[in-house]
Amino acid sequence: MPKCFSFTATRDWLHRHAFSKAGLRSTTTDLGDGTVMHCWVPKAYSPSKPNLVLIHGVGANAMWQWADFISPLIPHFNVYVPDLVFYGDSYTVRPERSEAFQARCLMGVLEAQGVVKTVHVAGISYGGFVAYSMAAQFRERVERVVLCCAGVCMEEKDMDEGLFVVKSVDEAASILLPRTPEKMRQLLRLTFFKVNYKGVPSCFLNDFIHMMCTKYHQEKKDLIEALHKGRKLSDIPKINQPALLIWGEQDRVFPLELAYRLERHVGENAQLVIMKNAGHAINIEKPKEMVKLIKSFLIHPLPSPTKQVNHSSNGRKVD
Repeated sequence: MPKCFSFTATRDWLHRHAFSKAGLRSTTTDLGDGTVMHCWVPKAYSPSKPNLVLIHGVGANAMWQWADFISPLIPHFNVYVPDLVFYGDSYTVRPERSEAFQARCLMGVLEAQGVVKTVHVAGISYGGFVAYSMAAQFRERVERVVLCCAGVCMEEKDMDEGLFVVKSVDEAASILLPRTPEKMRQLLRLTFFKVNYKGVPSCFLNDFIHMMCTKYHQEKKDLIEALHKGRKLSDIPKINQPALLIWGEQDRVFPLELAYRLERHVGENAQLVIMKNAGHAINIEKPKEMVKLIKSFLIHPLPSPTKQVNHSSNGRKVD
């Protein structure tokens, strides 16, 4: 029988075409330790532009999460868009599952691509954990950091104390890595401020699950478990780079308490911006606003980043 039309496969092809048309090319790097990394890199590197690494979160591959950002950012940066380990065409045979390992893999990709200058890093959700780890491990290589709805300062005890909507890591993984249309609808309810999840046909959801959520399912679950197990605020290193924290006011994955906690942990170098009428998926709900904030922070930074922030635990709110 002929294969049925796949909306997800078509959308994936369109993203690839858009990335290529914008000036990026697909590369695969063998790091030589059983780890292979896929990354979109500039077709033509410009020495006069700063370097920017865009790191995706849990969900589909990097293209789906950064699709709205490529065209507006490429004129200003040498943009690198990697697939994290166990996403897209990236994988490892090694047992490591920490965000620190992901960070080292990304730095290995940059070195393989001949990137010798400093880089800016921007990460969404889980990608923010990786971006933070890159900044902590490679202080001389990472210049500025953008963390979007990334609960870096969460602790293992937070779940037991009721900070999260979910009650266990297994429950979180069953939603973040959906295997049924109903779990996919739960994910949409959890991550978006407003979404008509009831109007999405099950056939579309099944198609997306088949294309994006089945490969490396157990390994992705291991990544989530490694992020949570034994996590303590006292063990999280402090970064010294200027950091822009962008958060959805209605985030139900990593509640605002974690934004304020991260702001306090980073200290005077942190700028917190809270987006109204937005949930966890701010890259999809508020892409234009995010692009504006990222460009302002990275291209035209103020001499003292703390002047842009209200440190009274309210942050700077934008529509």
